[in-house]
Amino acid sequence: MPNPFTPTPQVQALVSYLEHEPQPMIVLDPDYNILAANTAYQRQFGTADRPYLGHKCFRVSHHYDVPCDQAGEHCPMRRAFELKGPDRVLHIHHTPRGPEHVDVELRPILDGDRQVVAYVERLTTVKHASARASQAGLVGRSPAFNTVLESVQRVARSQLPVLLQGESGTGKELFARAVHEASDRHDGPFVVVDCSGLPETLFESELFGHEKGAFTGAMHRKPGLVETAAGGTLFLDEIGDVPLGMQVKLLRLIESGTFRRVGATETQQADFRLVAATHKPLQQMVADGSFRQDLYYRIAAFPIYLPPLRERAGDIPLLVDSFLQRGGKTAPTVAIQPAAMARLQAHNWPGNIRELRNVLERARLFADDGVVRAEHLPEWLHGRPHPLPPAAPSLSASPPPPAPARDVDAEIRRMVQDGLLSRREMAESLGLSERTFYRRLKALGLS
Repeated sequence: MPNPFTPTPQVQALVSYLEHEPQPMIVLDPDYNILAANTAYQRQFGTADRPYLGHKCFRVSHHYDVPCDQAGEHCPMRRAFELKGPDRVLHIHHTPRGPEHVDVELRPILDGDRQVVAYVERLTTVKHASARASQAGLVGRSPAFNTVLESVQRVARSQLPVLLQGESGTGKELFARAVHEASDRHDGPFVVVDCSGLPETLFESELFGHEKGAFTGAMHRKPGLVETAAGGTLFLDEIGDVPLGMQVKLLRLIESGTFRRVGATETQQADFRLVAATHKPLQQMVADGSFRQDLYYRIAAFPIYLPPLRERAGDIPLLVDSFLQRGGKTAPTVAIQPAAMARLQAHNWPGNIRELRNVLERARLFADDGVVRAEHLPEWLHGRPHPLPPAAPSLSASPPPPAPARDVDAEIRRMVQDGLLSRREMAESLGLSERTFYRRLKALGLS
């Protein structure tokens, strides 16, 4: 009987075939042993002091003593065995460079009786996200973060429109850029359209462009953002703020793939991948008539929910270390005191990652010795009980009663004094409309 860790002629033939693959690939037996690996795997995941041949895949990749499903994770081998077909999952692997997000695709090799005799595993490192502190891009390793990242990996190579939904400050633009970078259009432009910052009178001109003389002040032809995004991705941020009058024109663009510059007669062909984002409840807006139902179904082909920071609290230390590394040349890297970290982890972060980043940027200005301490954090992070997260909104439930006026007023004074959030972000965190929030500011003499 051959040594189980010695590649059989069949396995050797398979590895010879896999050598032509640019991505790292390994061959496994049904008992999780790594039988062989192609050169791409050896270069990216193997080192001289890190043997892998003949070792269990879960020990090499995860440092586990048991298979992934027994350690609380999804095991693609178990699923592939049950399906007698491929399975795919996003895991965090230990690599020579440290922990990394890896997209794992496992395919079973069947004999003539449809029994699994081996598996081929393809590993793709996710380059647009980091499982350790990083000076740029997406950072996280919590289950909630990994779920979103897996969705990004699955949809990126398709042409489906993506709708990112989540509270303000959850990183929608970063996730939209991740979809772009993982797509076949990554060499093309990534064009951002801030729908909340465009008045209706300028929306059509900015999006589609205009011809010379199309309106007063149009001194020359100007290409629009749709034209600028040709070959790449068009990111419509805060699409819930698009006026109803413009929604029909946006729908026509998405459905027909064509547009006309303002003042033009000829039709232009559009060539972009659409990613949209909003913090607003679009389904509720469809129900009350403030957002077109047909447009919603067009943009929501692949919805992705971005969790608030309170749902991925395990990522806070990683995010803190990342933000403290991102000072640039004029702001050296600083450390954080354990007591300060504990206070950050106890907070509910209604402003999400944006609020956390703003708090740390403020705190580092006081860290003269290179250490952020508890006393460098805003006053409202000291001695306050951990607030409960707000309940998930329900379309059928009636809105919760407003908080007592004196509590809201105190929160407004605190937020204005800290100066960490914009007016819109402060209003959202208090559950108020911007108009109501502005009236409160005037009443308090803070406008």
